[in-house]
Amino acid sequence: MSDRLDRALLGIDEPSPVRIVNPNGRSPFLLIGDHAGNLVPRALEPFGVTSPDLERHIGWDIGIATLGETLATTLDATFIAQRYSRLVVDCNRAPDAEDAMPAVSDGTPIPANASLDAEGRAARLAAIHTPYQAAIAAELARRDAAREDAVLVALHSFTPVMRGFARPWQIGVLHGGGDEAYARRVLLALEARGDLVVGDNQPYAMDTIDFTIPHHAFAAGRRYVETEIRQDLLETEAQIHEWADLLVTVLTAAL
Repeated sequence: MSDRLDRALLGIDEPSPVRIVNPNGRSPFLLIGDHAGNLVPRALEPFGVTSPDLERHIGWDIGIATLGETLATTLDATFIAQRYSRLVVDCNRAPDAEDAMPAVSDGTPIPANASLDAEGRAARLAAIHTPYQAAIAAELARRDAAREDAVLVALHSFTPVMRGFARPWQIGVLHGGGDEAYARRVLLALEARGDLVVGDNQPYAMDTIDFTIPHHAFAAGRRYVETEIRQDLLETEAQIHEWADLLVTVLTAAL
């Protein structure tokens, strides 16, 4: 059933939902990008969302694809990135979550999601959500079998203004559940710099909404951290490289 749904949604010439950068990286860090792409499968066109909207924060996490690539190179780490828009299916949501395929996102209607039936949901999950999560699980299983360390680092970015409210944080650290010790050390290291406005579970908290980190890290007792960087600070390659350098220092020191 899953294979049939997969073929029905993605053409054989369309990109895989999973992009793995530096698959042989020797670092303990496993970088993940749930919202690193904003593609829409041809089978879902017309999706009803304009190209400018897909380029906005509702379509993906701006800057994260390049940040993840840069960190993968600098840290010699593996980066598992998801290529399709979070409006098609949000891979940081449980498969049965209503907002995994939202009818409205930050006030913008998503016509292709408004009347989505069970078969349509299942097709998106089979083609995108399941293989992405399976790729993460497979890499963790490989490391476990080889007795290699694994520290999950989820990379996200957030819009500077949401529903009319400015968000002052430059970077947020999310934690809450499982082995929080590593995430808290990252938070302390960022705060200790003294030159950043750091959010402790801000602008989002790791609660029942998040899926990827809880799913792969909590029960297994894995070290993890989820970071959120404000998108206006990731607009240029120079800014992205600055954040990459900062994160390399902080993530490594927190080990």
